[in-house]
Amino acid sequence: MFDRQPQPHPDDRSISIECAVVTISDTRTIDTDRSGQLICQLLQAEGHQIGRYQIIPDEPTQIRAELAAAVGVVPPIQVIVFNGGTGISARDTTYEAIASVLTKTLPGFGEIFRFLSYQEIGSRAIGSRAIAGTYRDLLVFSLPGSQGAVRLGLEKLILPELIHLVTQLSRSGIENPA
Repeated sequence: MFDRQPQPHPDDRSISIECAVVTISDTRTIDTDRSGQLICQLLQAEGHQIGRYQIIPDEPTQIRAELAAAVGVVPPIQVIVFNGGTGISARDTTYEAIASVLTKTLPGFGEIFRFLSYQEIGSRAIGSRAIAGTYRDLLVFSLPGSQGAVRLGLEKLILPELIHLVTQLSRSGIENPA
């Protein structure tokens, strides 16, 4: 489906990861959420499972509640992918809500995402506040809400590294604090 970059050591591609997808939007519905549906399709095409799919308004308390709700469910959610609310308008609060609770950040995700976005859309890429990191035992990604941004983030960054990152997180053996 997408070009994989050379890897220092191969990942076990037979691993299926339990994922949650959350669209942040004040206007989208299940029928109109093309970006959330695309995330689900791309993850499932790689053999991963969608254990939770939600559309919630861009409200920090609800965003943090979605993170908390993904912890401790059965089967356990390992990855949560948010889309939407990463711009700079007054209603765009996703970045602040997620960044405020991450245990560890993956700064390279946002940096490389903006670099790749710049190659596609030019200087408008500076308006993206994509972020990734860990929250408790979850791997968390937050992408802009456009279908192009979702496809770029999934195909170029998330899917090629998903198994590796989840494996590394599960091997840590250390409980991440709340």
